[in-house]
Amino acid sequence: MKRRSFFKLGAVAGAVSVLKPINGAQILGSSFEGKSEGPIVLSTWIHGLEANRAAWKVLEKGGKAIDAVEQGVKVTESDLTNRSVGIGGRPDRDGHVTLDACIMDEQSRCGSVAFLEGIIHPISVARAVMEKTQHIMLVGEGAKQFALDLGFKTAKTPLPEVKKEWQDWKKENKDLFKKPEINHENHDTIGMIAMDSNGDFSGACTTSGWAYKMHGRVGDSPIIGAGLFVDNEVGAATATGLGEAIVRIAGSHTVVELMRQGYTPTDACKEAVKRIISKHKDLTNLQCCFLAIDKKGNYGAYSVYSGFNFALKTNSEDKMVDSEFDRNW
Repeated sequence: MKRRSFFKLGAVAGAVSVLKPINGAQILGSSFEGKSEGPIVLSTWIHGLEANRAAWKVLEKGGKAIDAVEQGVKVTESDLTNRSVGIGGRPDRDGHVTLDACIMDEQSRCGSVAFLEGIIHPISVARAVMEKTQHIMLVGEGAKQFALDLGFKTAKTPLPEVKKEWQDWKKENKDLFKKPEINHENHDTIGMIAMDSNGDFSGACTTSGWAYKMHGRVGDSPIIGAGLFVDNEVGAATATGLGEAIVRIAGSHTVVELMRQGYTPTDACKEAVKRIISKHKDLTNLQCCFLAIDKKGNYGAYSVYSGFNFALKTNSEDKMVDSEFDRNW
């Protein structure tokens, strides 16, 4: 064998070795939040309870995870009292409610929309991008025109009561670049991940984003690998919190790749949080949170600060769970 061919073959073999999923006997971490023996749905924050129940109606009938996560987060998008997701969300500093969403299935197909105005279900538009186009992401007027062409329902935003809140905020706030209040304004997402009875994963993420953000701002939620990532060989992860920090470490992709290396979901989320902490000199009001499921049904979560909880739905449980958080930084 020629020397050049030998090294080329060796490089390929090394790459295969690196990418091969780690089996259960090689688990590196030690922290487990819990485990499901069947289908499972996790989603961020208290609004995740009702969203999970809608997703479960799909899963309990043997349905696919991709259908479950879409139907689940649509519940939150439809909640006009929710100020961080959907058309009930708070506007940017110029008074525009701009919506972001993404979705990803077990085949690593994905779709995303960002800076979308006036469409009731951005998650379904994101799925349409995935299934009906050769693209992954549409934004702004292009995303809206695509939605209108497909007949998606529209709504006028912001809602009257939300507009009044924005007008009051604008009078009182001269600092347009302040950080959001921890565990308050940064309830900016519903991220949902699910495993169905076939062991297949999918995930969805949808938001109206950081309240009173700069016009044109897009956070982590519609970015595949940041707010959401699915690899059917390994598991799924989603994120919530200050999107700028999550984007900086490709947060959800990082969590999934750590699980590939053998970390438990909890420890993978913890390592991602530690990376965020290490890359920021000022952690004031910088809340970031991750949750994940691996191929064996193990699940877990971790956050920078206390105060993050997630909704869990399995065959035997339907509850909120308080996430572990960093106590050392």
